[in-house]
Amino acid sequence: MSEDTTVHAELRDNFGKGFARRLRAAGKIPAVIYGHGTDPVHVALPGHQLSLLVRRANALLELDVNGKNQLALVKDVQRDPVRQIIEHIDLLVVKKGEKIEVEVPVVVEGESAPGTMVNLDTQTLRLEVEATHIPEHVLVDVTGREEGDHLTAGAIELPKGAALIDDPELLIVAISVPSAAAETESTEQNEEAAEAPTEESAAE
Repeated sequence: MSEDTTVHAELRDNFGKGFARRLRAAGKIPAVIYGHGTDPVHVALPGHQLSLLVRRANALLELDVNGKNQLALVKDVQRDPVRQIIEHIDLLVVKKGEKIEVEVPVVVEGESAPGTMVNLDTQTLRLEVEATHIPEHVLVDVTGREEGDHLTAGAIELPKGAALIDDPELLIVAISVPSAAAETESTEQNEEAAEAPTEESAAE
């Protein structure tokens, strides 16, 4: 575990919205650690460091809680809907070598055949992976794919050590061509824009 993912957690026994606001004002984030049959542990985490770490899906943290190291997976990040400030974080206790279930983002690479478009039907895949080997994403290569082609979850090459939990028949990507109606509408809009008088010609 690299140093930049080691997080010093302060135990807390105060709760409530007022206390949480004071924590955030001090640059800290309230969080709860749970799992493996243990009682929930409420902590305060350094805000700036956590804001950087949770940008990555399924961030794995090494917590230092009163000198005791604990691996934890970021399970939920609650944000203010307007300001997008992190209000609370849920952390799941994990062990090295343990298999866990995670949702991993699907990333499309390559270009399909000319004139076609790529439709990403499923944004994430549920996988079983080792807690310390969580992939950042699953790559789906659509290079040269033709109209009518589709890729299901079972046809995608998964990262080493990962096992698929989702239905193998789950549609991930479909290749299509823009409908004639959409093309006609786009053409008409372009023609109308070209025919519309400019301010200069209207003044004349």
